[in-house]
Amino acid sequence: MSRRQPRERKHNQKSKGRKASTGQVSERSRTSTGRPAGAFRQRGSDSSQRSNHFYAQDQWYEPTDSDVIQLYRRDPSAGYFHPVTLEEVADRVEQLPAKYRQNIEVIELARMTRKRSLFPCYGLQWGPNVYLYPIEESLVETYTRPPRPEQVIEAKMYGGVWTQDGKLWRLSWTEHALRDFYLNNVLIHEIGHVNDTRNRNQNARERYADWFAIEYGYRASRGRR
Repeated sequence: MSRRQPRERKHNQKSKGRKASTGQVSERSRTSTGRPAGAFRQRGSDSSQRSNHFYAQDQWYEPTDSDVIQLYRRDPSAGYFHPVTLEEVADRVEQLPAKYRQNIEVIELARMTRKRSLFPCYGLQWGPNVYLYPIEESLVETYTRPPRPEQVIEAKMYGGVWTQDGKLWRLSWTEHALRDFYLNNVLIHEIGHVNDTRNRNQNARERYADWFAIEYGYRASRGRR
């Protein structure tokens, strides 16, 4: 797929969109730990998590004034894998309208640390940066309480299946379903947070990011826009 070439910018001129460029960040794999009772993977933005040290990123990127979105992949850690590649992320970002790409600085396929595994999430927005987290190699997420109705609906939209196993609830995926979910929901949701410069209330920010993911992720990927 052809890429938009970076263009020369004047000092006070805004870019009309950024090109994605891949890079590598190498890290030693770390073993994972079990998920505590009641923990669900959540997407979130920095406005709700700035005071929570569990959500601070261990890899911080200095802001730049570049036309290029930097893409990085870190080792996911033992027992986890990244459902998408950097090339797939770059292709998906290029499909967004240019105005929604211009505020993104970095997209990282992040690692699963011990701290992160205690409060896991699919993705996170931190300033102009987006982090996508790995998932279990088994393709099955196990929880100790039932999902909320909206979680069941969202998973079903992308091919995820919830089942009850005694006192446990499991969310099962295929590799194809996970790729669809990450590229057309998680990634787009977090980019929605990057582009939300109006809302300050966390509930309003989540509503906007949910709408953005449906409009520019789910509907766009199904040819419904």
